[in-house]
Amino acid sequence: MPVPGPGYAITARVEVPASASAAGDLAMAVGRVGGVVTAFDVVESHTATLVVDISCNALNEAHAEEITAALEALPGVRVRKVSDRTFLLHLGGKLTVESKVSLRNRDDLSRAYTPGVARVCQAIAANPADARRLTIKRNTVAVVTDGSAVLGLGNLGAAAAMPVMEGKAALFKRFAGVDAWPVCLDTQDTEEIIRTVQILAPAYGGINLEDIAAPRCFEIEARLREMLDIPVFHDDQHGTAVVVLGALRNALRVVGKKLADCKVVVCGVGAAGSAIIRLLRSSAPGDVLAVDIDGIVHPGRDGLDDNLRWIAAHTNTEGISGSLADALVGADVFIGVSAPNLFGADELATMADDAIVFALANPDPEIDPAIATTRAAVVATGRSDYPNQINNVLAFPGVFRGLLDAQARDITDAMLLAAASAIADVVTEPNPSFIVPSVFDAAVAPAVAEAVREATKQKDVAPV
Repeated sequence: MPVPGPGYAITARVEVPASASAAGDLAMAVGRVGGVVTAFDVVESHTATLVVDISCNALNEAHAEEITAALEALPGVRVRKVSDRTFLLHLGGKLTVESKVSLRNRDDLSRAYTPGVARVCQAIAANPADARRLTIKRNTVAVVTDGSAVLGLGNLGAAAAMPVMEGKAALFKRFAGVDAWPVCLDTQDTEEIIRTVQILAPAYGGINLEDIAAPRCFEIEARLREMLDIPVFHDDQHGTAVVVLGALRNALRVVGKKLADCKVVVCGVGAAGSAIIRLLRSSAPGDVLAVDIDGIVHPGRDGLDDNLRWIAAHTNTEGISGSLADALVGADVFIGVSAPNLFGADELATMADDAIVFALANPDPEIDPAIATTRAAVVATGRSDYPNQINNVLAFPGVFRGLLDAQARDITDAMLLAAASAIADVVTEPNPSFIVPSVFDAAVAPAVAEAVREATKQKDVAPV
């Protein structure tokens, strides 16, 4: 079952009667309704009353309201104000711009701006490649979205996508020292998006596409890769695929299986699922079955779009049809990037011995992790409150650090496979509860960056 977490954290400012039991009474009231107290601060102290800030983690907004009601129900307690700590963190946005150079006097100004800057402009005009050396292009990524597939929330539009893009930029800086900036486009027209990114590209060393709905995201990425001389990386596709492959490599080590001998079921064939399948094929699995809302993908199925036709042609070697339950029979690996609660213990029991289950739908996985762990040998989710969180932040900061350092002009499967191997190798002794490193492991981004830099020098790397 989900537990209260910091995503729904509140701070309630309450006025309580002054007594030795005040703190305990408040904490017990929160605990009785399932909240978790994380901080307790006395703001004011008077003879008869105390004013206290009590911070709590909740399950959701309704649970936060339940906690507030429980506090108000205590005798003599008055709740003055309740603040949502997540919204407080986002007030005014999460990013700022700082100059890397000091502007202390006229000499500084004349070199950073006019007249001295003119010489640098002329140098770049004479040799455009110098832009990577003499401008922010050297270390800057555009985080581009049209807001059509924001998290698991759907088509919210460009403005509502901004908090996610700001967060992405903050992660780039925190984990890899990459300067990234949100570019939220108020259009969902494929041609307009492509043209807009094309004319913005000179200012950036890489393009990170984010939260653009399938199947348009495939065409947008493919065409931008053809026309731009900088790497274009759709994180919802390739970031997820890289971390999944890194985690799968270690999971297979735990159960003592080889990917070449495994039947892999991928549930969900949108952006993430399709990229996972394409990268998996580079590592030669025994077989892959792709499953979507209409069942197992196979060449004879009606209504396949271009992406599904490609998947049908390159997976499911026996050409079987049926449902997810049919696909799971005898499967060694399940990778879900789809929807919550799609199967349970009965279907799980039909999988092969020492099964691996990556149930990555978030916040509610395809199978309850508590059920999955009763039979599967290794279980991973997209959640932070279970072991083995598959999180894209393990991949994209280091990937772009390596690409920028190498002044790469594109990104290849060889680089992605190298990144996956680097993530796996950070975990020297994997076990069922530890197949991927923590997102805060300082070794991850440098290892990924180094692997990507090395992969830019060669056509191929060893498969995962």
